[in-house]
Amino acid sequence: MTLPSAPVAPFGRVLTAMATAFTVDGEIDEEATARIALHLVDHGHDGLVVSGTTGEAATTTTAEDGRILRVVKDAVGNRAKIIAGVGTNDTRHTLELARQAVMQGADGLLLVTPYYNRPSQGGILQHFRYVVDAVDAPVMLYDIPSRAGTKLAPSTFEAMADWPSVVAVKDAAGDPTQAIMLRELGYAVYSGDDSLTLGFLAYGACGVVSVLGHVAGDEIRAMIEAFFSGDVETAREINARLQPALRAVMGVPNYGATTVKGALQLLAVLQNRTVRSPLLALDDGEYEALRTGLLASDLLR
Repeated sequence: MTLPSAPVAPFGRVLTAMATAFTVDGEIDEEATARIALHLVDHGHDGLVVSGTTGEAATTTTAEDGRILRVVKDAVGNRAKIIAGVGTNDTRHTLELARQAVMQGADGLLLVTPYYNRPSQGGILQHFRYVVDAVDAPVMLYDIPSRAGTKLAPSTFEAMADWPSVVAVKDAAGDPTQAIMLRELGYAVYSGDDSLTLGFLAYGACGVVSVLGHVAGDEIRAMIEAFFSGDVETAREINARLQPALRAVMGVPNYGATTVKGALQLLAVLQNRTVRSPLLALDDGEYEALRTGLLASDLLR
């Protein structure tokens, strides 16, 4: 439900960067991927991001990304906005992914700052401009300097503020106060860090692109709705209750893709926790530590 005092959320208010399910031999498991999508929309989500970092997009092919998007759209229909992660550090490849996603009916595109080759701010602008000019779809920018190696500068956000299709920012740069500047420029702001979501809401964010949402979608939605209804104390209480689970999910190397698959296995959504190399699936000790964290947050029944 969109509350009158809440900022506009063009892609929904509770989104998760969803995992991609694999068979035990590492191939795309379409049936299990559909189950993840349905689990999310059944538990508080009005938006899903496919083929992001948590979806192991670094190891999936263009054709596989197309299959994943099709499977998720077929599974959830109009119950949630589907955002396709199309960002890479190769502009030509990004354009190929963006065109494919639009052709397959994605509701929007997630564009991450090009990583590893660390272009200048001018190079980043050119990269984004090529994509925006090539396709007709709303865009969410993704600022995550810890992975990309380069942070989007305020001047770069300013330069893109009048691009009509660039409507939102997933902010994982670690500073919730940046939401003030981004909102003043006209962007819808999404927290890209579960640990900072409540802080981002306080500074004007409209929602979250979560990882923890794989197991806590209902709770995250309740926290956001409580905040926007003015019940800040309840929002704080929910946030505090989720901390053991958050530490468990984010406390393992290569957090996200590895831990959420373990969590989904604990919830019986998945039958395995297979990831693609170079990631490693949780070992038995890590799996039990994850179980302990989820139990402490009352997320396992």
